[in-house]
Amino acid sequence: MTAPQRLVYLGTPQAAVPPLETLCAAGFDIVQVITGPDKRRGRRADLSPSPVKEAAQALGLPVAHELDALNDCSADLGVVVAYGKLLPMDLLQRIPMVNLHFSLLPKWRGAAPVERSLLAGDTSTGVCVMEVAQELDTGGIYAKTEVAIGQQTARQLRQKLVEVGSELLTQTLLAGLGAPVPQNGTPSYAHKITTEDRHLNWNHPAEELLRQVRLGGAWTTFRGQRFKIWVAEAGQNAASDPGALHHDHVATGQGTLRLIEVQAENKARQPWGTWQSGARLTDQDRFI
Repeated sequence: MTAPQRLVYLGTPQAAVPPLETLCAAGFDIVQVITGPDKRRGRRADLSPSPVKEAAQALGLPVAHELDALNDCSADLGVVVAYGKLLPMDLLQRIPMVNLHFSLLPKWRGAAPVERSLLAGDTSTGVCVMEVAQELDTGGIYAKTEVAIGQQTARQLRQKLVEVGSELLTQTLLAGLGAPVPQNGTPSYAHKITTEDRHLNWNHPAEELLRQVRLGGAWTTFRGQRFKIWVAEAGQNAASDPGALHHDHVATGQGTLRLIEVQAENKARQPWGTWQSGARLTDQDRFI
């Protein structure tokens, strides 16, 4: 297939903005953008457009919320990046689609591949340019790039994958799509992250808890109230029960977690030392 010239673009969150901007900068003609509906970002806030809608309007691109806008659309290819909805088969038959997916398929198909890869302790992940099939994330692979995870937070890792993926997507389309390679391996599914996924169980090893902290929004309970831990690092063993406090360290099932930035309920994020100085901790205090 020669390089497509006229594209439709389907995406909604911030992660889908850089690929759109990169495609435009490369000279592709985006004839229609489809994105999620405007939403309220707070209880009393006015309706706000999705990040993709804002970016598309700034680029002067036509934007719609419904797939019906593609009924009379003449395009060579559709590009899907974190659109958030399954596409009907009749649309896929009319417009071939590729998807930029943030994992090394078939590992971590689904809604939260970045977060699940981090929580699982994977050493690497990546991005794939894949064909869109009727079943979720099952299409063949046109191109992929591996990315080391290291000690990145979920936010940092997502930003890196978006950067790498934007370039991979653009270069793959410019080169022209060849035949996709079928996925090979045992699939795993990246279910949406829940509140419980962020709940710290102090009986677990410190390295596992640190991955939850790197996910963002990790929480525990202190004096009956929710208490978030935003930045931490793993420490050495402590001869005490899990959840017990030792200055800035919390005992875990294996090792300790040294707390660096925290957030008490209804308070702003702050350094551990600042919070500790006003908390008046006692020997009986512990995290649950």
